[in-house]
Amino acid sequence: MKHLTKMVEQHKRGKANGIYAVCSAHPIVLEAAIRYAHANHTPLLIEATSNQVDQFGGYTGMTPADFRSFVCGLADSLDFSQDMLILGGDHLGPNRWQNLPAEQAMANADDLIKSYVAAGFKKIHLDCSMSCANDPVPLTDEIVAERAARLAKVAEETCMAHFGKSDLVYVIGTEVPVPGGAHEALTELVVTTPDAARATLQAHYHAFEKRGLEGIWPRIIALVVQPGVEFDHTHIIDYQPQKAVALSKMVEDYDTLVFEAHSTDYQTPLSLRQLVIDHFAILKVGPALTFALREALFSLAAIEEELLPAKACSGLRHVLESVMLDRPEYWQSHYHGDGNARRLARGYSYSDRVRYYWPDSQIDEAFERLVRNLADEPIPLPLISQYLPLQYVKVREGDLSATPRELIINHIQDILQQYHCACLGAPDRNA
Repeated sequence: MKHLTKMVEQHKRGKANGIYAVCSAHPIVLEAAIRYAHANHTPLLIEATSNQVDQFGGYTGMTPADFRSFVCGLADSLDFSQDMLILGGDHLGPNRWQNLPAEQAMANADDLIKSYVAAGFKKIHLDCSMSCANDPVPLTDEIVAERAARLAKVAEETCMAHFGKSDLVYVIGTEVPVPGGAHEALTELVVTTPDAARATLQAHYHAFEKRGLEGIWPRIIALVVQPGVEFDHTHIIDYQPQKAVALSKMVEDYDTLVFEAHSTDYQTPLSLRQLVIDHFAILKVGPALTFALREALFSLAAIEEELLPAKACSGLRHVLESVMLDRPEYWQSHYHGDGNARRLARGYSYSDRVRYYWPDSQIDEAFERLVRNLADEPIPLPLISQYLPLQYVKVREGDLSATPRELIINHIQDILQQYHCACLGAPDRNA
């Protein structure tokens, strides 16, 4: 994939550049990301995770083909060239079927890979790290690598069959803790050691070689490791560069490889930039974007309550809380404590389990009513200043329209701007 391989080539030449991956299926988040990339003339990497999108629909109800069609349709509507759009599949493997015996789970994973590749996804993260029902815990590097090689073989064959060539790029390895933010309170993380990273690479190389796949090794562009960043419900573990010096140095020995950093949500702009400088050149962001969406919607709901009588309001926050209580499956095992602690977590947790509920028809109806209510009359500037102060400055300077949708989009783009700036890099002296 030309944009990704070019990024890696430039980074390895010392440009200290990178790319961020938007890991979300929310239409407004994706619109914000596409519009931001369009305005800045940059390629955009959008990734679907194996729990969001799979051959059975995932929690979004979309197959990989559905997701591609949705994203490409949105890009077309916003006049964003599909040549600048990169689609990736994240944590592709048997993880969705850990309750099944390994061979059955891997058969599903084979079909998962086929569906992603056939749909035109070009960046494939092979993640076979989680134990299935009859597996040892934890899995050995050799088992993980052998399963990843099996899936790579499926991916290559599928790509050749559908497109006549294989231009896939791969990411291997996995982070600790599990995807999507830690489930328990965190105090400290252990940074991946250089030896562990090398062992992962060596195990995968041998497994690929056994399946006759050594020729695709230059297309393995990134290794997922733990640089020491994570978040739980109320805390963020910030990147500490001094703890990752040896790991950062280790990847300099590989000509075509960078690190991919997961769970970088909520890191400071300085930390994001330092991560890229330290060769964590692919930064994944997801919950921070839907967290920003939620912030904007709660702010607009507060403005609505100031402007309109209660009976005319959308009741967005009440509807959201009611639906989450009626269908607790997406937050119940994650949020703990007494009733008030769980109530606060449902609305404000960094892990943002709210993101699973936005597609609900009741919540969507309340959202549409909120936007309609606030679009009828200009929103008073003092209320924008009170509830969306960053957007207020832009409205006052004439750079932003004070409509509900534009305020939401811009608030999300404030997060995207941090990632964009972190990935810019230095001027390429060899260009």
